[in-house]
Amino acid sequence: MKSIIAINGSPRKNANTAELLKSVLEGAASVGAETETINLYDLNFKGCVSCFSCKLKGGKSYGKCAYKDDLTPILEKIEKADALVFGSPIYFGNITGEMRSFMERLLFQYFVYDGNYSSLNKNKIPTAFIYTMGVPEKGMNEFGYPATLGVMENCISRTFGSCETLYVVDTKQFDDYSKYVCEAFDPVHKAKRKEEEFPKDLQKAFELGKKLAG
Repeated sequence: MKSIIAINGSPRKNANTAELLKSVLEGAASVGAETETINLYDLNFKGCVSCFSCKLKGGKSYGKCAYKDDLTPILEKIEKADALVFGSPIYFGNITGEMRSFMERLLFQYFVYDGNYSSLNKNKIPTAFIYTMGVPEKGMNEFGYPATLGVMENCISRTFGSCETLYVVDTKQFDDYSKYVCEAFDPVHKAKRKEEEFPKDLQKAFELGKKLAG
């Protein structure tokens, strides 16, 4: 039985990103996979501390992050996974700080400073990244999000072999927009899109889960 792990880089465990990751795992479970969600904001961890233990010739931690915190057992669990899906809202044009710190720890341990910048990771598995954002698709492209986010996707692909993406745009952030200073958004439009388009995004996530676990 295959196992797929979802990494939630959102501080909210029941909002857009979490809902999409849940649909991915439901899709994976529908074809017999075991699933698990890890919420990064529940963990106490740091990003890479640049100790270079994972690069030390003959070192006991060569190719493996030596820093010990709540992320240590998660990294060990990922080594045995059959598929991974990452999810993050977009803050200031990029993934959240927690997700970025997680990616530093996950990817740098395998990264080799050789002529090809190769990877020590032997567990080549399918991966995917789901992004949620308040801007519409036009704004996403005008602000250059795909190019910025593509840098991390390339690193993931180099490490694990592949990385699919799902962009979920123009999301609804608040249940009641009247309570917040947010004149840039049309609450009627946001509610309509949540009702009409978000279910389609959830279905895309479900199909993605089936593919990852297939």
